[in-house]
Amino acid sequence: MAKTGVNGAGMLAVPLLAAVFGGKMSSGLLLPVLVMADVFGVRYYHRHASWKHLKILFPWAAAGVLLGTVVGGMINDELFKTIMAVIIVISVAIMIWLEKTQKEDIPDYWWFAILIGIVGGFTSMVGNLAGPVMALYLLSMRMPKNEFIGTAAWFFMVLNWFKIPFHVFAWKTITWDSLLLNLATLPLIALGAYLGVVIIRKIQEKAYRWFIILMTMVAAVFMLV
Repeated sequence: MAKTGVNGAGMLAVPLLAAVFGGKMSSGLLLPVLVMADVFGVRYYHRHASWKHLKILFPWAAAGVLLGTVVGGMINDELFKTIMAVIIVISVAIMIWLEKTQKEDIPDYWWFAILIGIVGGFTSMVGNLAGPVMALYLLSMRMPKNEFIGTAAWFFMVLNWFKIPFHVFAWKTITWDSLLLNLATLPLIALGAYLGVVIIRKIQEKAYRWFIILMTMVAAVFMLV
């Protein structure tokens, strides 16, 4: 559902997996599921992506993944949860500020894209939690609903494929056994992708933006409890 527009929905799985498998292991376990789900999102919304923004984000997001690989190998699960929860809460606060002020001169600056790219790559590598960071950037660019979804879909598909070697060889959190478990989820991933498309078709533009913020807030609560 998250990959076809119900932004934030997938983040609810992160604290649940972390509670069972631990922070770093759950990150590797969830990644192949996200990779499979990315295919559905890109397949449906691929024509709506803003490549002007993606070309700026990709290299800096890659740098963030490298930073996350190093830092993530040195932090324990409690610190993992605390860092991710703080990032989500800050992202939610900024998104609400953007919506309330309705400013037109939102930071469409080169340094803003660089910052978002690095933070997005870092949070994606450490906990698959770049959703709020990317939502913050895309909302600040005032993208229409479909362009928002299409740009996010391409961003995460490329980023998630880039992360796989680091999980396999550096962290060793993706194994043959975990991949078999991931494959078992494929039918439900397809069902979730279909439900996401149906839900998004019924949500108006303004309501959709607040829906993103609401789902992100729910995810933040899950990370804090």
